Amino acid sequence: MTFPAVSDSLVKIPLGSLQAISLDTETTGLDPAKARILELGAVRIESGGIREDDVCSVLVNPGVSIPPGSTRIHGIRDHDVDDAPGFPGGMSEFIDWAGPCLVVGYSIGFDMSVLEAEHERHEMNWIRPRSIDVQDLVGLLELELPDFSLETVAESLGIDVRGRHRAVPDALLTANVLVELIPRLRLAGIQTFAQAERSCASIRARRGDTGIRVTDGLAHSRGQSRASSNPYLFRAKDIMRSPPVSVSPHSTVAEAVEVMVRKDVGSVIVEEIGETPAGILTERNLVQALGADGQSVLQIPVERYCSRPLITVSVKEFVYRAMGVMASNRTRHLGVTGLDGALVGIISARDALGRQAGDSIEFGREIDAAVSPAELGRIWAGLTTVAAALVNEGVDPRTIASVISRELRGLTGRAAALAQAEVVDQHGLPPAEFAVMILGSGGPGESLLAMDQDNAIVFTEGDAGGKADNWCEQLGRRMSDFLDEAGVSYCSGGVMASRPEWRMDVARWNKRVAEWMAFSRPEDLLNADIFFDSMAVYGEGKLAGKLRRDAIRDVAGQRSFLRMLAGRAADAPSPFGWLGQPRLRRNRLDLKMHGLLPIFSAARVVALMHGIQSRSTADRLRKFRELDEVQEKIVDDLDSAHGILLGAILRQQLEDIRNGIPLSNSVAFGELDGMNRQQVIWALKRVPSIADIMKVPVGL
Repeated sequence: MTFPAVSDSLVKIPLGSLQAISLDTETTGLDPAKARILELGAVRIESGGIREDDVCSVLVNPGVSIPPGSTRIHGIRDHDVDDAPGFPGGMSEFIDWAGPCLVVGYSIGFDMSVLEAEHERHEMNWIRPRSIDVQDLVGLLELELPDFSLETVAESLGIDVRGRHRAVPDALLTANVLVELIPRLRLAGIQTFAQAERSCASIRARRGDTGIRVTDGLAHSRGQSRASSNPYLFRAKDIMRSPPVSVSPHSTVAEAVEVMVRKDVGSVIVEEIGETPAGILTERNLVQALGADGQSVLQIPVERYCSRPLITVSVKEFVYRAMGVMASNRTRHLGVTGLDGALVGIISARDALGRQAGDSIEFGREIDAAVSPAELGRIWAGLTTVAAALVNEGVDPRTIASVISRELRGLTGRAAALAQAEVVDQHGLPPAEFAVMILGSGGPGESLLAMDQDNAIVFTEGDAGGKADNWCEQLGRRMSDFLDEAGVSYCSGGVMASRPEWRMDVARWNKRVAEWMAFSRPEDLLNADIFFDSMAVYGEGKLAGKLRRDAIRDVAGQRSFLRMLAGRAADAPSPFGWLGQPRLRRNRLDLKMHGLLPIFSAARVVALMHGIQSRSTADRLRKFRELDEVQEKIVDDLDSAHGILLGAILRQQLEDIRNGIPLSNSVAFGELDGMNRQQVIWALKRVPSIADIMKVPVGL
């Protein structure tokens, strides 16, 4: 059963006299083509008012298991819908309540797309109802907001937000937002449902919308693209099974099978013993063992049949990267290690491939397998396609920046490996252990597409100009040449391992960091700023990790140095003229200089001041917020501003790539649509508040 047609007279009624329903759905996922309806919820609107006593909530049995990630959002579990009707019965029950009606919703394109897909799946006739998207109307009014999520808009209008992420409460919240907007819409010349409907269609046409829903900063389109957002959105920690189930290597196969059955798992970790690394015993291992040795296998220790070593990834690794590791190693299981290297979970191909679409798995693998700078360049050019696809799917800009940064680290590491092969061929093996580090925004995961090289090398011991230094110089030069050839240009400021000041042994690095803190000249502050976020990408990672940890430990006691870092972060030039309008240069506004960099630096400084271990700006701000040192709203606003500015720069960079314009961190401000322009202005106006968080350093 589909939505019945309505009389044309209804769409001509003024919004103040609107007769409609406010609709929301809860689903098994965020891909409209695959998601199944779990709940249909609505509240009736009559004469422009809300009938809170006339609501409908219909649970639907989707016929598939509800993913844990979806349950975490809306709370609906499999047992909640065991006795519910399937979609045809649930839709029939809902339409019996709704009758012929106009429909309003928030980002309703998603709900309509899922409903259409469900109708097609069950071979039911589909007629899309006449509808308006309240989020489009919010954008039309150009409200100055950090984002246009339902919760943010409601709070800005003074509406109490309760019970989010179930269909009826969300539908009720949407109805309240619409009622509050009606007087403003009237002043904007939108008086009837038909006029609102036409305005929504015009907004969608301008942005090329194909049915996108924005929720909590994410948007999801029904259209297909090269890169599905899911493998790029999730990390190993999000899909791993924890804690891992393990057995002793001396356990018999029968004992291992008993554990697997009791724990309902398809594999068990075989613990390491002495110098023998940990392994894994899977269902496939058991089948192969039975085929080879028959039933006698049950009394044989599992160490004979398990696969070793256990291949692992970090909890912070992206799912698409984990999928690539599986494919490269021809395994269907990976261990997951915590930041301390301990095994904390396990993921299977079934877990990971459930989030796979298209060829997203290939990108990271191709970088890791490249055999020449030219091949690296060809692959690296594809990153633009990945970024554009993620932008089109409405993925949080910070997630996209994290993906770009992950691949920049992978690219730098691979360039270092290729460079080492050449240097070894010409100059022999490295005289000392070394690590290649990436500096600046690549470590925290905030690189965008306009990037250059920021890298360094640390080696265990050796004088400047000595054998180890000369070897590492050759490595740094070839690596930088390879990166430049691949598309990551030489650093204009000379922050490259080919330069002696960015290539030192441990002792000289420690001395240099101490000098930065002692003298604190402008260049010292800049160098220290990018060094504190260093991350190893090749070689002996522990060497670089200890160097950074020691520096962070030492800076905790340097009060005057921290004050100067704080002052540098807070001393951002204002982009606004005396009339309050942005000052443009060649019709562009540098969002990195005026906004992104100050927020990035401020978050790093508060992390150093308060011993916050997180690397990303968002995580640092959120951890700082938990300390209750300043008003939560100040920190929340800076957090939102950071995401807005990243997104604006990224979208402009993609547009400039399409038009053949050299990349920068400036946006064509006059070409932004009303919603994005207001968001950027709002974000830039938050930047001065970083001085407030700088006023609360511990012990200063």
